Amino acid sequence: ENGRMTPIDKTAPSQTETLAFEFDLQHAPAKVWRALTDPALLAEWLLPVVGFKLEPGAAFLFKTQPYPGWDGTVNCRLLEIDEPRKLSYSWVVGDMALDTVVTFTLTPTATGTQLSLVQSGFKPEQKPNFGGARYGWNMMGGKLVELLTRIP
Repeated sequence: ENGRMTPIDKTAPSQTETLAFEFDLQHAPAKVWRALTDPALLAEWLLPVVGFKLEPGAAFLFKTQPYPGWDGTVNCRLLEIDEPRKLSYSWVVGDMALDTVVTFTLTPTATGTQLSLVQSGFKPEQKPNFGGARYGWNMMGGKLVELLTRIP
């Protein structure tokens, strides 16, 4: 199918704390990095982003349509930036007391980039959030793959 790769869910069956996905992408790390850090591109596969600056400690928001139980806002703070290898930020959703960390790791391969996506810090009682995030990343990961085939 023209090398289109879907995200591979690497989450351990017994796991409740950490989600893990892997992508085998046929795109250079610099291009993948751009999709992870360009606000216009982030809005196309992840969520609309407000106030994103690529500086350690910088706070920003993902903001989307509210729905019952969620105001549509994710509060983030950049924790680690190692361009184009690693990007990590806190992912905090207030209403749900969800305090997690999302980490993207980019590893060059012969054909492009292996992208690892990990979200950690779910509490055992947050199984519904864990399941929702797992579903969400799988869907958004598919959109990321599709976006990368479209952009130069």
